[in-house]
Parts: sequence; C-alpha cells; structure tokens
Amino acid sequence: MIAEAQLVDLITPTLEEKNYFLVTLEVRPGNNILIEIDSADGVKISDCVSVSKAIENNLDRENEDFELQVSSPGLDKPFKVIQQYEKNIGKDVQIQTLENKIEKGKLLSVNNESITVEIERKEKEGKKKKTIFEKKVFNFNQIKETKIIISFK
Repeated sequence: MIAEAQLVDLITPTLEEKNYFLVTLEVRPGNNILIEIDSADGVKISDCVSVSKAIENNLDRENEDFELQVSSPGLDKPFKVIQQYEKNIGKDVQIQTLENKIEKGKLLSVNNESITVEIERKEKEGKKKKTIFEKKVFNFNQIKETKIIISFK
C-alpha cells in the first residue's frame, strides 16, 4: 500500500508553488488515493492536474498500481482544516456543536483554538422587533462541523 507520507512529500512542492493547502489525503483499500486541495482564491482544474502529475510522474504503476482523484472540497462539505476557516472569514457559516445545537452567523475571526461568529437574532421590544448582533466564540473542541451557507442573493 502506498504511504500517505510519501504522497505528501510528492505534492508539497506543487502545493507550495501554487499557494494551495491540503484538505484531505486518504489512501483507501486498493491504493485508491483521494486528495482534496484548496486555496484562498479557489481551485482551478489545471492545478488539480498539476498535483495529479506530481504523483503520477513519481510513482511506478508497474511496481504498485493505484487510482488517483484530485479535487477541491465541495461547497457543501464541512471544513476540515483551519485554512478553510481563514479563507471564509466574512462569510455566513453554520456550526453544529457536539451537543447537536445549530448556530448560524458571519465568521469574524479564527485562531488555533477557536472561531468567533457574529450571530443575528430578533427580539421583540413592545410591538417592534429589534435586531441584536451577538459575538459568540466556539472552541474547536466544541464543534462537530462547520459549513459555509450557500446564498444566491
């Protein structure tokens, strides 16, 4: 079976050159390799091809056959690495906590331990509704998953 560490070594120069980061790298049974890459500016097909070639040009299929898939993570997929949070600062996200509570708001900041989200809620004040903005901090050890909220406004 092909080692994940070997694959990381093969693709790191290409990722660094193109200013991309690794989201997922899995070697599944049968040497089925799945790689997801991302960047602050999104991912082009040509960059997926570059990462694919970095592997294909350096592994011998006659020695050990493999299947390779290189892509970007889908918009509907939960964040897996801190760089995805950093890339999406200012965007609306949905957070599911370990207690299965759902919170939605604008991602304001991220550090190594937590994220800060601005949550908007409506409160009645007499007959009128008042909009309240509350900053809430979520430690990564409290978060089950975070996804971007896709909006077509």
